[in-house]
Amino acid sequence: MTGWRDGTARELSLKTACGHRVRFHMMFTKSLRDGVRHGRIRCSIRIWTRPHVKVGGRYPMDEGHIVVDSIAPITLTDVTSDLARESGFESVEDLLGIARHGSGDKVYLIRFHYMPPGAVDPPTLVGSP
Repeated sequence: MTGWRDGTARELSLKTACGHRVRFHMMFTKSLRDGVRHGRIRCSIRIWTRPHVKVGGRYPMDEGHIVVDSIAPITLTDVTSDLARESGFESVEDLLGIARHGSGDKVYLIRFHYMPPGAVDPPTLVGSP
């Protein structure tokens, strides 16, 4: 989902060369969702061929949505035990076991926050510190 000026959410999708629509989401395993909803998990490591989300984008999760705050390319050596725990995993091995599920070869650190149903991000002023 992407946020619009009126605070509503719009779905992010792309049209492939053959005319099919591909929708992007921030998916989380069931064991992580409670931590995401309660703000204990605010980052995720993704291994993709290219970014599937964008900064400021809103993506559905359960009743609310995830808002992407930042996305940064990193390397596998940047994935530490601390980062694994911050992402909701007990170890780097556990994290990579979930993250390495597709054909991707680029590693991204995505920082985000969860917005419960009906919540709206406060507007930001251009040029404010």
